[in-house]
Amino acid sequence: MALTRRNFLGWLGAGAAATTAAAVKPAVAASNKHFEGHPDSNAVLHDLVACVGCRRCEAACNKVNDLPEPDQPFADLTVLETKRRTTDKTYTVVNRYDGLRPTGLPVFAKKQCNHCLEPGCASACFVKAFTKTPEGPVIYNPKVCVGCRYCMIACPFEIPAYEYDKAFDPEVVKCTMCHPRIMEGKLPGCVAVCPTEALVFGKRKDLLHTARQRIARRPDLYVDHIYGENEMGGTSWLYLSDVPFEKTGMRMDLGTTPAPALTAGALAAVPMIAALWPVLLGGVYLMSTRRDKEAHKEKEDALKSAREQEQAAAKASLKKASEDAAKAQQKAVEKAVKDALAQAEKKREEEQKAKQQAQEAGQSPDGQGQESEEES
Repeated sequence: MALTRRNFLGWLGAGAAATTAAAVKPAVAASNKHFEGHPDSNAVLHDLVACVGCRRCEAACNKVNDLPEPDQPFADLTVLETKRRTTDKTYTVVNRYDGLRPTGLPVFAKKQCNHCLEPGCASACFVKAFTKTPEGPVIYNPKVCVGCRYCMIACPFEIPAYEYDKAFDPEVVKCTMCHPRIMEGKLPGCVAVCPTEALVFGKRKDLLHTARQRIARRPDLYVDHIYGENEMGGTSWLYLSDVPFEKTGMRMDLGTTPAPALTAGALAAVPMIAALWPVLLGGVYLMSTRRDKEAHKEKEDALKSAREQEQAAAKASLKKASEDAAKAQQKAVEKAVKDALAQAEKKREEEQKAKQQAQEAGQSPDGQGQESEEES
């Protein structure tokens, strides 16, 4: 049976359930405690009305996080013709949405980690690799991460990305809201370079007040909703828009219940999973290694069989070519002999005919010479 993430998680869940059932006391996951958020945490307000899709925020994020240069330069706006998502090499993307405004102008929406007040990634992580900081950002500690990638499954916004191309030290990566810069009193990189102030950084409570004021001043323009105020218990990335949020790829089916409340039951056995982790992981490794060896052997056998068939076909082709060449050569020899015999027969007949004609004329072939001698 092929090893898939679904099977792997199923084995972990089954092992944890069996161990928990046998335990005297119910296990309590360390990450199940509901977190209400830090009162003075920071946030970013993204106003889609003011965004012009210049992609300077993408360039700044790339520079701040020392990410590799993209295949197309940031000044190339043709990339906006394709809807994109964040990756392990791109922590934020701007997407363009056409045909949503009566004016005909496109809508631009920036996507990155929303830094939930009660993060789903943190609630799912049994080693506490993710932490919601008092400053607002949700940060990651690669030193304790075991690579289970539960965080990727738990995130309702599908943000965390895994460095699959790194064999020995892969990490789960995402936007950090430039936490190191915030600690130095600086703005997040994307906010600092935004030319239209479509991104505003500040205390979350102040940004909510600012957003409500904008809606109140232009109720004919803005949708009467601040995305991120209550979604999944609230986020530290807030949005204002003049078009329905779902039209710009934002989920409107999340509700207001924080992620830990939704995952508390499932995560009750997480400590047991942590205890079983080395054994289960070792077994999975052995199964995966055995499967790889079998696959390698099958591949080698298939290649060997293909080579043997190819060699046999080549030998058969060479034998046939040799036989055809021999037959052609024999035919050529026979034809040459036949032509030579025909020419000899033709020459003989011509000589015999000439002799006969001479006899009929009363002359031998050398008669002319004899008459000349008698006259002399």
